[in-house]
Amino acid sequence: MDATTIISEIASKASAASTTLSTSTRQERDLVLTKIADGLEKNSDLILKANQIDMQNAKAAGISQSLQDRLLLTTKRIMDMAAGAREIAKLPDPLGRVLIERNLDNGLNLKQLSVPFGVVGMVYEARPNVTVDAAVILIKSGNAALLRGSATASESNKVLVDVIRTAFAGSKISQEVVQLIPSDDRSTVSALLTAKGLVDLVIPRGGAELIRSVVENSTVATIETGAGVCHVYVDKSADLSKAIAILINSKCDRPSVCNAAETLLIDQAISDSFTPMALKALAEAGVVINCDLPTKKIADQIAVATKLATEQSWSTEYGDLEINVAQVDGVLEAIAHIAKFGTQHTEAIVAKDADAISKFTTLNDCAAIMVNASTRFTDGGQMGFGAEIGISNQKMHARGPMGLEQMTTTTWIVSGDGQIRQ
Repeated sequence: MDATTIISEIASKASAASTTLSTSTRQERDLVLTKIADGLEKNSDLILKANQIDMQNAKAAGISQSLQDRLLLTTKRIMDMAAGAREIAKLPDPLGRVLIERNLDNGLNLKQLSVPFGVVGMVYEARPNVTVDAAVILIKSGNAALLRGSATASESNKVLVDVIRTAFAGSKISQEVVQLIPSDDRSTVSALLTAKGLVDLVIPRGGAELIRSVVENSTVATIETGAGVCHVYVDKSADLSKAIAILINSKCDRPSVCNAAETLLIDQAISDSFTPMALKALAEAGVVINCDLPTKKIADQIAVATKLATEQSWSTEYGDLEINVAQVDGVLEAIAHIAKFGTQHTEAIVAKDADAISKFTTLNDCAAIMVNASTRFTDGGQMGFGAEIGISNQKMHARGPMGLEQMTTTTWIVSGDGQIRQ
């Protein structure tokens, strides 16, 4: 069976089943999410065994350490997925919200209501937690889920989807609303992206190359999630001890993810005092440092190993323990550097000066800005969404971490009493 036929059959099943989801009550959907959480905890050993197979195959294939970190499941990560499902179950129903209501002069009543998209495809690489995060968000928001993970996570994803589908037992909602697309054939991605009329929306989640490929080749509407070339700017007014803590957390907490920092910008007014502190802290954390010439001169004086950054360095999303460091002439030059090399994802400023903070938050064009806080807080779970389906750095429909509300669209209900247009 060719890929187009496979996608057509899978999407048709999901579409037919989606009516059982869109007409369900919040209580029915929340019960499924609770059962998913219970199933994840109950089957954690089975999930870990499947993930170990994926990890062994990934290591044998020489996959990078950053992708291996994204692929890896631990007991804690499984428990976090379960906790996220329960948190989403507690959140208000995103469906049927009245966003606008007014009466017109001709007697018509106008309402704008939140409704599901319908059938949503996810294309993602490595991270099996996306299988659960996407499924629970889409179920709660009334959308059928077509999940196309990467071949590297195939064993993990199979077990996770089995756990998810089992949670529908005894429910009026059909388990067919969650579908796992085979990952052993790359052409299923192309077939999914061009299944206009069967699939309502596609969301890519992964590296810059995957996202670009999906956006450029899809005839189905897409929400572009963002590659993360994120910056930490340390202003001359900053508390330097806080700046070090924020820097190390932003870079080292989990360097493989999109909200990790890739560049440190230092106000040259504090270069002599802060740069040695920052370089030593990064080196002690095992971070490879690429830097501009002024920073390298300081690094050589204090015997910290660095490399001169290339033009390409500044726009690179390393996804690993590697960072760029540059000196800038104050907040405006930091903003200019970010505008040139950033990806409109997350930018952080460490400062006390209100004017510097105001300029940074007003002039930076990005999805999220952190003031005296780590870039790692751009995350659905951290922001109270329970989980996220991705982080959008585009400007249409949704921007930043996407949770339940962002997975709905709207419809207009116009109610009258026999009115006709004159």
